[in-house]
Amino acid sequence: MSRIGNNPVAIPEGVTVDVKDNVVTVKGKLGELTQNYDSIEIKVEDGSVWVTRSSDTKDQKAKHGLYRSLMHNMIEGVSKGWTKELELVGVGYRASNQGQKLDLALGFSHNIVLSLAPEVKVETISEKGKNPIVKLTSHDKQLVGQVAAKIRGFRKPEPYKGKGIKFVGEEIRRKAGKSA
Repeated sequence: MSRIGNNPVAIPEGVTVDVKDNVVTVKGKLGELTQNYDSIEIKVEDGSVWVTRSSDTKDQKAKHGLYRSLMHNMIEGVSKGWTKELELVGVGYRASNQGQKLDLALGFSHNIVLSLAPEVKVETISEKGKNPIVKLTSHDKQLVGQVAAKIRGFRKPEPYKGKGIKFVGEEIRRKAGKSA
C-alpha cells in the first residue's frame, strides 16, 4: 500500500484543479501546469485532490505515489513557486545575467552563455568576499531542477579543493591530497 499516494493534496485558495480526459490542469497566481496520467483515478473533492488505484498491480502501485507527488508539486508550484540556488566556488568564477541570458565565467577560455526558458526567472548575487550565487525561480519544479542540473554540469564540484558549481547547502565529499 502506498503511504504517500493515500494522502490527499490540499488545494489552497486561488488555485483551481481541472481533471479532463486523463489530463490534470492546475492554475494559480504564478502560472498554469498540465500533467498527463494513465491507469489511476484522480478526483477533486472537498478542496483536495485524491489519487486512487483500481487494483494492486505493480504498475498501478508505482504510479499511485508518483502522481500524488506530481499533483502536490504542481499545486505548490503555482501557489508558492520553487527556488534553487547554485554557488560558484573557485577563483575567478563569476556569474551575471541580462534578462533571460546567464553568463558564466568558469575558468574556460570563453564564457558560457545560457539562454533560459521564459518560465524560469534568474537572479545573480555577487557580494565582495563571498562566492557568487545563481538563484533560479519558477512555478515548475521539474524545469527548475533540470536547468539547475544543466548549470551544475558545466563544472561539477571536484573532491580535492571543492571548486565548481554546487547547490547552496550541499556537502561536498572531500578527499585528502597526495601525502608526502
